[in-house]
Amino acid sequence: MAEAAAVGDRLRVLLVDDEPLARAKLRRLLAEDPGVEIVGEAASSAEARELVRAHLPDLLFLDIQMPDEDGFALLRSLPAGSVPAVVFVTAFDQHALRAFEVHALDYLLKPFDRERLGVALERAREALARRPNPIDEQLRMVLGELRGEQPYLGRFVIRSVGRILFVAAADVDWIEASGNYVRLHAGKESHLLRETMSSLETRLDPRVFARIHRSTIVNVERIRELHHIFHGDYSVLLKDGTRLTLSRGYREQFERLVAGAPELLQAR
Repeated sequence: MAEAAAVGDRLRVLLVDDEPLARAKLRRLLAEDPGVEIVGEAASSAEARELVRAHLPDLLFLDIQMPDEDGFALLRSLPAGSVPAVVFVTAFDQHALRAFEVHALDYLLKPFDRERLGVALERAREALARRPNPIDEQLRMVLGELRGEQPYLGRFVIRSVGRILFVAAADVDWIEASGNYVRLHAGKESHLLRETMSSLETRLDPRVFARIHRSTIVNVERIRELHHIFHGDYSVLLKDGTRLTLSRGYREQFERLVAGAPELLQAR
């Protein structure tokens, strides 16, 4: 593990996992680091909620799947002023992706070893050192998304061989359908994401992204101009020179979106 912090800077940690053996393993590994103080353990979200309120830990090792409610529901239920930094723990890789989507400091995929735990602790220490208050912007984003205050995607999580890539929604120029996948175009790069166009459309901010064709969604800020072509369709020219098609079936919806930018429709 990374070099331990001074005793006065010890991380106050709460373990939340419904499996006794999992908690025992984590407790044993953390005991090797004198820079960590375990302030409590919980086997359920209900127990964890009371312990968070009582001890105000710096860091929460949080299992995602638990019998009463999952770890995401626990975070959603906590008062903002008592939410510690979070490292999610999961046996399921799909939960790891959601953990990244809600901006967790890190996640541990079971089974993990002391080296991987050491990385998580180091990230937690670095993050806590950067903020005087345990509730920073990252955790505000977590709670906002979990509570439905930020219903639209702020970034995409792209799985690739040996890595997980983050792409900000604002950096995406346009999106095209590719079977049961979509391809995100961001500058000179493109990224394949396993999701259908219809599903993705519901998670995008409609003030920013517009469906212009059954196989195309565009970031309206990237549109330079429109050109009428035939039968009510338009050619959509993006600022980078890309040409797309606005089909007649999506024209009315698109016009409502760009009502505040009538210059886009000057070619009527």
